[in-house]
Amino acid sequence: MSNAKSFLGLDFGAGSLKLAEFELTEAGALSLKQFGFKPLGLEGSQDSARERVLLKALQELAAERPFGARNANVCAPSFHVFSKFVKLPPVDTSKVTQIIQYEAQQNVPFPLDEVVWDYQIIGTTPTGELEVFLVAIKGDIVEGLFKTADAAGLRLQLVDVSPAALCNAFRYNYPDLDGCSMLLDIGAKTSNVLFFEKGKFSSRTINIGANSITQEFAAEAKMGFAASEKFKIAEGFVSLGGAYEEPENPKQAQISKMARQVMTRLHIQVNQSIQFYRGQQGGSAPVRLFLAGGGSIMAYTAQFFSEKLNLPVEYFNPLRNVQIDPSVNLEELAKVAHSLGEVVGLGLRNLAQCPIELNLMPKTIRKRQQFNQKKPFFIAAVASLVLGLFAVGWFYDQKVVSYKEAQRDELDKQIARLQPEKEKLDKELAARKQLREQLDQLANWSGDRFFWIDLLTELRATLMETEAQSEAALKGNNRELKTGIWIEKFLPITPDWAAAAAPAAAAEAPVARAAMSQAMMIRYGLMPKAEPVAVVEPGAEGAATPSPTNEINTIRITCNAVNLKTFSPAANNRIAAIFLQRLQARTQLFVPKETVVGPLNEPEDSITFNFEVTLKLQRPIKI
Repeated sequence: MSNAKSFLGLDFGAGSLKLAEFELTEAGALSLKQFGFKPLGLEGSQDSARERVLLKALQELAAERPFGARNANVCAPSFHVFSKFVKLPPVDTSKVTQIIQYEAQQNVPFPLDEVVWDYQIIGTTPTGELEVFLVAIKGDIVEGLFKTADAAGLRLQLVDVSPAALCNAFRYNYPDLDGCSMLLDIGAKTSNVLFFEKGKFSSRTINIGANSITQEFAAEAKMGFAASEKFKIAEGFVSLGGAYEEPENPKQAQISKMARQVMTRLHIQVNQSIQFYRGQQGGSAPVRLFLAGGGSIMAYTAQFFSEKLNLPVEYFNPLRNVQIDPSVNLEELAKVAHSLGEVVGLGLRNLAQCPIELNLMPKTIRKRQQFNQKKPFFIAAVASLVLGLFAVGWFYDQKVVSYKEAQRDELDKQIARLQPEKEKLDKELAARKQLREQLDQLANWSGDRFFWIDLLTELRATLMETEAQSEAALKGNNRELKTGIWIEKFLPITPDWAAAAAPAAAAEAPVARAAMSQAMMIRYGLMPKAEPVAVVEPGAEGAATPSPTNEINTIRITCNAVNLKTFSPAANNRIAAIFLQRLQARTQLFVPKETVVGPLNEPEDSITFNFEVTLKLQRPIKI
């Protein structure tokens, strides 16, 4: 018997079929009721046999553990999907769809009338360009997925793609990681590398998978694909390289070397993906790596990538924030949990709005499903019409008419009694909508407050980096050199204030509407504890008249540093240049070209010198 509350997630991968049945709890969380996993062999990646193999695997899973749900979300494999990140110029919202369709015509390698395509705007660049995630799949491939599902008695609700499903699963399970995280999903035929950095997301599909190891070993060892795959899973590992004692089993030594060769090719592609992400998409260097997918569990895979990328490596757990039903066999689940990222991402589409929401369901199938949903109503309408004709023929007399008029009058009275309730309900709904808009605005303002924590943390890190780099650059003649730099003044500037202060800029320093307190400056390491901070408070003598604008887009700071002019005439300039360089590298906060250092003030008889720095924020912040 079908459970109306449960639903399925189906990952039609190249090497295996993954299926999971989920349920939404009363608290609104995602709960895993049961799961299934079926290898597809080499035929799973061959278009000629794929549909037959998928149906057989789906029927076998249904026979082994009957699933109560019939509604399903499906994920198409990456080797069938074209995906690309494109940038669009800033345009009116009314023209976005038209421009994206033009970009799809230019980028998708098939005629648009032969594919199903979708897109999502994932953000904007500092210059205002739209960043769009574009995906497409041939229509006959999707038709095959629906045909397979129909034959198994399932109703597909949406068609997602592997990178999007993995993105949603990762964001759900690891929402608070700092820095840039990289996820490498090693599949049978292809691998996906994804980058996550605050609100930023990027992905790339690499045409290298674990099947390459099996196929190369099968050809070298003169074994069939199935036997080679079984041997790889049971005894294969990634060779550590260098001088080490080879296994006694020559086949084991052989497959380990082939595995290292394939992983080395994959590592080269991953490195290229990192360079592209940092150079073309403005991302940061990854600080950690998560491994996922069936090809990631071969022994020493994690050690290989940790050594090659010089990063900490752990396995992605897509069930980290998912409830597990007590009936689920945890020991069996642990063996395949690393491969369930896509099905968890599919399950989340029924839970709430996800960061990436794509649907590659063809229009023809949508119309067919809509018609099937309305078919019972059509049949009921025809039956009612026939009965009505018979009723008119047999009972149409004055008594029937009078009875119907009485019924109509009674209904009119009931409607009149309910009308005030309807008006009251409409009023409450309008008030609820207004409250929701206010809450959304408050949430945005609350989010902006955390900006200052990030800003102060980054400034503190910049000061520490400047001191360390300056000491290394200026040290000479085996002399120990200690440098010091701190912030003396911290003045946020609003646009209205800056405009008002422009005529007097040459004669008098700007005064901000808001200034950082001395306690906060010391707390975040932006000044020594013994050094007072000169701050012009609003309303003080000499302060600028507050403007009505509560938006800050520029910050002006005054830095003090140890005067090293006696050590080297160019030392002070070197310290200021290093400080500016480290600031301009933090492009997530500041606009590099508009972040500048003013002239140095170097008193001859002072042990310190100072200079001003103007920081242009990437986006205005409201206070």
